[in-house]
Amino acid sequence: METQEAIVVEVLEEGKQIEQDQEIQYQRLKLSFGDNQETLELLHEQAPFSKWTEYQVGEEVVLIQQPDNSWIITDFVRRPALIQLGVLFAILVVAIGRWWGVRSLISLAVSFVIIFGAILPAIMSGMNPLVVTLLGSALIIPTTFYLAHGRNHKTHVAIIGTLISLVLSGLLAVTFVNHAHLTGFASEEAAFISVETQDAIDIRGLLLAGIIISLLGTLDDITVSQASFVQQLKESNPKIPFKELFARAMKVGQDHISSLVNTLVLVYAGASLPLLLLFLDSDVATLQVFNMEIIADEVVRTLVGSIGIVLAAPITTLIATLVFDKVKPDSKNNSDHHGHAH
Repeated sequence: METQEAIVVEVLEEGKQIEQDQEIQYQRLKLSFGDNQETLELLHEQAPFSKWTEYQVGEEVVLIQQPDNSWIITDFVRRPALIQLGVLFAILVVAIGRWWGVRSLISLAVSFVIIFGAILPAIMSGMNPLVVTLLGSALIIPTTFYLAHGRNHKTHVAIIGTLISLVLSGLLAVTFVNHAHLTGFASEEAAFISVETQDAIDIRGLLLAGIIISLLGTLDDITVSQASFVQQLKESNPKIPFKELFARAMKVGQDHISSLVNTLVLVYAGASLPLLLLFLDSDVATLQVFNMEIIADEVVRTLVGSIGIVLAAPITTLIATLVFDKVKPDSKNNSDHHGHAH
């Protein structure tokens, strides 16, 4: 079936009509599409969404040609809105973060290049998704950290803490994905991928890879913050004892853990809100809901991510304390702390 993008140039007619004792709203639209700007009249009787959508002049839509050569609207063209939002995001990051904001955007672009240029093609070729993702993460972490935070002791510590936490979280994910008998087929997308690739992709490995990638951003936040705080404490009081340096930094780490774990849970809950409402409206018992794989996937993802965050704080703080307890503050190090940008 051929697909085209079109623009609504005129609403010729709209109203309601009766079909099989049902009142159906309709619009007769004139659309412009193709290089030669052809136009056609489209009787749009059935909305592609659950709720009737009235189209306006100037809106861009996606058309699919049917076997009888007629066209139906299947969706809106959303790229302009996404581009505008992306530009607004980039402007604010640069305006507020200045040079470090620019570096953060570059590191974000590098992450996308590695994910779409290396990790996903390798998975599509049939390689183990978990192994590929861990190797890709080992490339993403140092590259993006140095770009976003500079090359200094703080970043070295954050990278080591992140890699250790990521490996431990990966082992934990493997253990409990197997222990909970998760298959990775809870989503329709996984089933489609399996059919399209004729089972060439390890869907369970894909689930594990998703857990690892989703952890990268939150680990960046907590490891850089903890390393930076230890550095600041040591430089403000070079004579502070090792134990006190670690204890003071961990007090901040504990607050960081509380906020990040709560954030992680709310993010996953927000993403699954329609699904949670669907189960709430059903007659299925709560314990049975949590037993369903589509929910169990998110529970394992959330808890593994939260455990990764909890482990990252003491691991990174300990490494940072060991490093900065021996490093003498100098002008170069002092020039290194710019607040970490995300």
